[in-house]
Amino acid sequence: MLPDTDGQTEGGAVHDRSVSEEPSVTLFREYLRLKTVHPEPDYDAALSFLGRMAKELDLPMKRVEEHWKHDPFAAVKDLEGNIYGRGTQDMKSVTIQYIEAIRRLKMSGKRFPRTIHLTFVPDEEVGGHKGMETFVWQTPLKPIQCSMENETRGITVRCPGSPGHGSRFVENTAAEKLRRVINSFLEFREKEKHRLNTSECFTLGDVTTVNMTMVKGGVAYNVVPAEMDVSFDLRIPPTVNLQASEFEEQIKVWCREAGEDVTYDFAQKHMDQNFTSTDESDPWWHAFSSTCKAMNMTLEKEIFPAATDSRFIREEGLPAIGFSPMNLTPILLHDHNEYLNERVFLTGIQVYEHLLPALASVPPLKEEA
Repeated sequence: MLPDTDGQTEGGAVHDRSVSEEPSVTLFREYLRLKTVHPEPDYDAALSFLGRMAKELDLPMKRVEEHWKHDPFAAVKDLEGNIYGRGTQDMKSVTIQYIEAIRRLKMSGKRFPRTIHLTFVPDEEVGGHKGMETFVWQTPLKPIQCSMENETRGITVRCPGSPGHGSRFVENTAAEKLRRVINSFLEFREKEKHRLNTSECFTLGDVTTVNMTMVKGGVAYNVVPAEMDVSFDLRIPPTVNLQASEFEEQIKVWCREAGEDVTYDFAQKHMDQNFTSTDESDPWWHAFSSTCKAMNMTLEKEIFPAATDSRFIREEGLPAIGFSPMNLTPILLHDHNEYLNERVFLTGIQVYEHLLPALASVPPLKEEA
């Protein structure tokens, strides 16, 4: 066994440090020591290493970064005041707007009959759910709000099949079943997309969105797998009767049509379809809408197409209105070059400065007695 220049072999035996190592091996080991694994890969160190190699070999090196104009965590602000960064729209902007609105209200010595609570929770990528909503209003005076939202369901369909060697026409394979499942879900997706595009009254929250997000299965190129799984993201509007299980019955039909023993599991499944009143007689809605009108903002009511923690509040029978003063901004949630203009951001703080006092001053209600 060749000696290790750190003084140990693979098994831990100590060797003479004076024994030299082949330079290529030393370079290889140096590169291996760079921690480029997720979730916190040190890509800068790897680029620095490769840049050094290019310089040593007198070779040109070009660093190519796709999609993002700027480092998504550098919070770069361009000459137009657009601030680029992951979370500018979803949802760090609203977090700071809440905090700054509270700061200004406290500095002015304001006090209210009701207590204002700020909650900050994990996003859905780490197992939680969004605590606040993002909406985009495309004209200066028309913010969007919602008092209901689509039911989010992640579903995984498992397709077992006959395994075998890749050189044969194996019958009843998992892949064949998987194809039928995918076709059923995506055909339904096209129908819902057509409904949205052909109705002048519908918004995205009025239809069921379906997106295939993950496919799993297989161990080698030449092995027909014994099972393949496919996962979909479903957003079901409150107009679909979940209690009657109509949509789930359709899923069962698709699984039966795909082949024997095809099963499914929901990653999350909420059955509550409560919504918050938007009638002017409702004290909460009246406080919210009248304040918006006083600021010359015209409200557009929409069903939120995604999902937020508001649904847990509604499950308890409490009203919850989703709102975000983010106008003149393209929707870039989870997208490349996500940004928010600083003027839009600062205006949003002022909006919350008006909304929070109005909602925190709603008189005691009978049900609260």
